Amino acid sequence: MTNILHTLVISNAFTMMAHSTLAHTIEVKVNGIDTSRKGQIMVMLFGQDGFPINHEKALKTIYLAPNQATHNVRLSVPISEFAIKVLHDEDNSRKTTKNWTGIVPAEGLGFSNGVTISWRGAPKFKDAKLTLSGLSNPVQITLRYP
Repeated sequence: MTNILHTLVISNAFTMMAHSTLAHTIEVKVNGIDTSRKGQIMVMLFGQDGFPINHEKALKTIYLAPNQATHNVRLSVPISEFAIKVLHDEDNSRKTTKNWTGIVPAEGLGFSNGVTISWRGAPKFKDAKLTLSGLSNPVQITLRYP
C-alpha cells in the first residue's frame, strides 16, 4: 500500500509539473478604458472555438473594474494559438450589447492584433490570432467605444 501511495504522489507531482511547464504567462495591457462608464471590463482568452461571440467558450475570463484608463493583466495561456477579446460590459450582462440596429456594439470592444468589427460582422479568429512564438509582451489592446 505504501508503494502505491508513493507512486501516486510522484505521479501527481510529475503531472502538475508537466502542466505548469506547458502554460505560458503573457501580459495584456488594456488601453482606452472610459472610466466614466459603469459595469465591468471582461478580458477573455479564446482558442478558435467560440471566438469572439460565445463567451462561455473562453478558456479564461478576468473581470476588472473600469476605475482606471489602463489595466495590466497577466494570463496563463495553455495553447500556442489564441485570441483575446476585451469587452466593457456596461450592463453586466456578460454579452456584447448591440445598439438599435442589432448589429453595431453599444459597448466598448477591443481585440488582439487591433482587429475591429466591420460591416461584415465580428472579426475572424485568423485575423485576431496570436502565437506564443511570435508574441511581443505586453499584448496591447485598445477599447473602442461607439
